[in-house]
Amino acid sequence: MTVSDQEQGASVVVYENGPLLVRGDFTLRTPDGTEIDPGRDTVALCRCGKSALKPFCDGTHKAIGFRAAAGRQAPAPRSDMPA
Repeated sequence: MTVSDQEQGASVVVYENGPLLVRGDFTLRTPDGTEIDPGRDTVALCRCGKSALKPFCDGTHKAIGFRAAAGRQAPAPRSDMPA
């Protein structure tokens, strides 16, 4: 049985050397809990830390030569640790 994105809520795609692309039903919040209105159902979130539009990607990662793999670089978190 296949679960649709709508039933899952949101999906996140990690782009090699690029942003996190978030699609679906999601809520963005600041560390203090204030909601950030993304203005759309699909957003690219900055991973390089240099975007002028944080938390959104503005393409700066290309100009600065940001490098990060798309896959996991560390062991999976322990299942007994809180999320």
